[in-house]
Amino acid sequence: MVENNIWAIIPAAGIGSRMGSDIPKQYLEIGSKTILEHSASNFLKHSQIYKVIIVLHPQDNRWHKLSVAKDPKIVTVIGGEERADSVLAGLEYIQQNGGADDWVMVHDAARPCLYTLHIDNLLQAKATSPDGVILAVPSYDTVKFVDKTQTIDRTIKREAIWLAQTPQFFPCEKLQKSINHALADNFEVTDESSAMESQGYRPALVTGSRRNIKVTEQEDLLLASVILAS
Repeated sequence: MVENNIWAIIPAAGIGSRMGSDIPKQYLEIGSKTILEHSASNFLKHSQIYKVIIVLHPQDNRWHKLSVAKDPKIVTVIGGEERADSVLAGLEYIQQNGGADDWVMVHDAARPCLYTLHIDNLLQAKATSPDGVILAVPSYDTVKFVDKTQTIDRTIKREAIWLAQTPQFFPCEKLQKSINHALADNFEVTDESSAMESQGYRPALVTGSRRNIKVTEQEDLLLASVILAS
């Protein structure tokens, strides 16, 4: 194995309770494919992605029924209760089977509208971003800071506000240590970048697309359908 392989981890162990569906949201269909298949597709066909690790719930009984499950580029591991636990499960696999200088892109299972261009731009930014790089989009709306009663406290200048997306792209070893240290310190890991930031790293931003939406509620499913159809 050559050094500096590029892996992808897709945490897919969640149950998607906010969708109000009996089916985990990553297995809802858009067209002829599940959301998870759409989310994995650009990694599977990208020549610079070595392996795609799908992190599954221990009681998942749907994955093996998908045709994509037979793709030789895919590895599956069992995840944990929280996203960070699932990402760590994927990183543990890389530690055991990868190289010391490997990097990883972590991508939401419910973000099906990723473009190949996004992956290309992250790969290009790697050369000048030793602490990693994430996709993000600037806020076009006025941002309000509120208190616990949802009363506006102040308005924040939107020029300084960016909305994080995935993939988020980091050196495997740095990310694994950062998540472990953050969890040990009872730090709430909301995304991989937050774990890196908690340990003093300063990831860079690459501009993403507002079309790269995360399917969280029913209306997002309709929007993703329109984006993928176009």
